[in-house]
Amino acid sequence: MKKFITPTIFITIVISGIMFSRCKKFLDVDPAYTQDAENYFNTPADYEMALTGAYDLLQACSIYSVWIGEIASDNTIAGGESVNDTEGLHQIDLMTHGGVNTELRNIFRWNYAGISRANFILENKDNIEFTGKDVIIAEAKFLRALYYFDLVKFFGDVPLVIDKRLGAEEAIQTPRAPITDVYNQIESDLQDAIAVLATTTPIVGRATKGAAQSILGKVYLYQNKFTEAATQFDAVIASGTYNLIADYADLFSVANENHSETVFDVQYSGLEGGGYGCFSCLEGYAGPGFHGIRQYNGPVYGDGNSYNLPTQNLYDAFDPADPRRDLTVLDIEAFIAAQPSPADITYAIGAGGHTGFYNNKYIKRQGEFGLPDNDLTSPVNYRMVRYADVLLMAAEAHFQTGNVGVASGFVNEIRTRAGMPSITVSTLQDIWTERRLELACEGHRFFDLVRTNQAVIHIDGFQVNKNELFPIPQIEIDLAGGNWTQNTGY
Repeated sequence: MKKFITPTIFITIVISGIMFSRCKKFLDVDPAYTQDAENYFNTPADYEMALTGAYDLLQACSIYSVWIGEIASDNTIAGGESVNDTEGLHQIDLMTHGGVNTELRNIFRWNYAGISRANFILENKDNIEFTGKDVIIAEAKFLRALYYFDLVKFFGDVPLVIDKRLGAEEAIQTPRAPITDVYNQIESDLQDAIAVLATTTPIVGRATKGAAQSILGKVYLYQNKFTEAATQFDAVIASGTYNLIADYADLFSVANENHSETVFDVQYSGLEGGGYGCFSCLEGYAGPGFHGIRQYNGPVYGDGNSYNLPTQNLYDAFDPADPRRDLTVLDIEAFIAAQPSPADITYAIGAGGHTGFYNNKYIKRQGEFGLPDNDLTSPVNYRMVRYADVLLMAAEAHFQTGNVGVASGFVNEIRTRAGMPSITVSTLQDIWTERRLELACEGHRFFDLVRTNQAVIHIDGFQVNKNELFPIPQIEIDLAGGNWTQNTGY
């Protein structure tokens, strides 16, 4: 594989890396072989293959983004076998993390790997002409926007690389771009994608106009551009493409994936494995196995690694009458007590922490195992953008622009589906509370608390003007020749 710099940040993903990326839910890659990167992009199939490779990094990035989005908040704790097992997650849980953190480095480098794959396509966008190339280019821009948005949320100012691969000397000389510049690029990419993408796609898992509009609205929301955000969310809602499914209990099963509430899912397959030494090689979703009940022997669930455990605080945030509580948070002792033979059910407690609760949305269930190591290869998709999320973001944007009645209507659509009585939305907190209840354990909570200036209230150990961002991995600063400053406080 031809490399342009050391295998860290701006990893040039040339064709051997792309060829071995197999997102089988929406495109088979066959045969797998290597080819000189400089002589690629000569056929439409080359562009399709490269696009598959660009999508593939979403599978890796989503794992840690979801974990940290919850563990860093008041919703969950790290859990696991011990405090030294995936130590970086425990540091984040306690707000003691610094520049040496494996999990944060993975987020940094995997997102840049995804950007590199998208840039590889865009660098070669003019090689040949063919029908459908405009859609491939639009999807590449959509993906680049997603990867940069993840980086901005975690790290703030980051190096901005567009439409090219970098040599080692160039990488060293590339500064961290101001966050406003990165956001401007994200907005531009998504606007370009919206202009081309169709409302629906024949290939499951690929980007659509509604997905790009939803992400753009979220990008605006994070910058407090509420009028612009409302415009994007309103377009998604008015399209009639999406609807809340009737039963909240059906949202997260493999059997009911890609339903009417799906705006954008990260697609996973349980048919292909990987290993602990290469999470970015996995085709299955590691989350459910890691969230599973340690050494569990009983009905419904499978055994797992007891990570990302919901807190009592989250459990108590729900009205006991709200069915979303038990569908989100599994109270293991209450569940066992309700079974016909509770004495026959056993499980173990990890030394990394135990709350008595498990993430019931993304958890290993019998009948949903993957191969060959079902701790790592769940076929469950990650629901990156649900229509419920769009409605709640729309409610917030409209409330901020004075359309309180519209905001109330969107919130009550969510509550009605949950079987809860309507409320009169009188404060932003009403909307933010509903976001927590509806979207708990889906990876949004920490970033919601930060962007709404509530983190210091709800997160133990959170330091203002420091913990709003995570540190740039120190090894990346060193490999860039020490030319990047570290984030404040680290």
